[in-house]
Amino acid sequence: MAKFILIAVFMVVLIANFASSEVAASSGVVVGSSNPKEGGNKLAMVQEEEDMDGGFSSLDGMLQWAIGHSDPGVLKERSEVAQRMSPEELNKRQTELKELMEKLKMPSDAQLMLIAVNDLNNSSLPLEHHLRALEELLVLVEHIDNAIDLQKLGGFTVLIRILNHSEPEIRTATAWVLGKASQNNPIVQKQVLELGALTMLMKMMKSHTTEEAVKALFAISALIRSNVNGQSLFYQEAGDMMLQEVLSNSNLDIRLHKKSLFLIADLAESQLENENTAEVSFFSNRLLLKAIVDSMASSDLDLTEKALYAIKNILLLRSTEVQLFKDFCKLNEVLERTRQQLNDHREEYAMDVESLRKEVNLTFLQKLNKVTQAAL
Repeated sequence: MAKFILIAVFMVVLIANFASSEVAASSGVVVGSSNPKEGGNKLAMVQEEEDMDGGFSSLDGMLQWAIGHSDPGVLKERSEVAQRMSPEELNKRQTELKELMEKLKMPSDAQLMLIAVNDLNNSSLPLEHHLRALEELLVLVEHIDNAIDLQKLGGFTVLIRILNHSEPEIRTATAWVLGKASQNNPIVQKQVLELGALTMLMKMMKSHTTEEAVKALFAISALIRSNVNGQSLFYQEAGDMMLQEVLSNSNLDIRLHKKSLFLIADLAESQLENENTAEVSFFSNRLLLKAIVDSMASSDLDLTEKALYAIKNILLLRSTEVQLFKDFCKLNEVLERTRQQLNDHREEYAMDVESLRKEVNLTFLQKLNKVTQAAL
């Protein structure tokens, strides 16, 4: 802290050579000010600068940070002492200040990612180092540009290789990083898909470790969302069977059920948005459809809501066999039971779910009526 106070003192003096001894013109900071509102705002600005490039982006940024973390009275007193220095002493201090700033400068995000990638590539490092490297990447790839740059550093090649790691913790963390990097990022989705990650992630869904399966499903969803090529590959890899097995297994963590239903609803919505693409047999898998409908029997309202959304989107597809929903899935009966269950809940959320249930029921009856009329 003493170093930063010293930095602030000499920067105040240097600025005073170009402006008054009370105001730093370029930043609008009053020297020795104790106004907490001003200090808080400037500190937030400096924090944004640090978040962007990993360090202080300018002398002004360093000044604001130092002032915000210093006692105003002490800073003012030392400033008065420093202002009595000769020009030669000030020049010397300025040189020392620049040297000190270089030493204090933090590495860029690209440098941090490269360090993490190199650590992951080093098999001689202990497991804790690899986990720490993955934790750092998880934070860094949140920034879309960092996620894109990671492949330039060979990052995705390394990450996909360690999806085969012997330790579940490493595989889990790696899937999480890949999912974060792929979210809403078509460039990264394309890169990761071309490296064969989807097939490996789908195999991870059979893991006996719940967290590994959860993070693998998260990564799969992020990888193929709004990505037609990724979705086609998912269908080719029997994605319907994978999701059917999850929804049919009541012993699995409910998070897997919810994520599966969310993915199904998203895939159906994507199919609706791309009307020119051929509709796939994925949505004709009767066992999958029944597993989706049966999910509404859950006492978890969030799970019921996600099942209703999935059914709603599937019913809107042109190729949906509504008779299958009626005869095999017993959708009309399940919707009625769900209505009775929701009546037992008094919270507002249950009312929202009931509104969605009514919408699904109406869509189902309308489609069923069209089929009936066409048969006459």
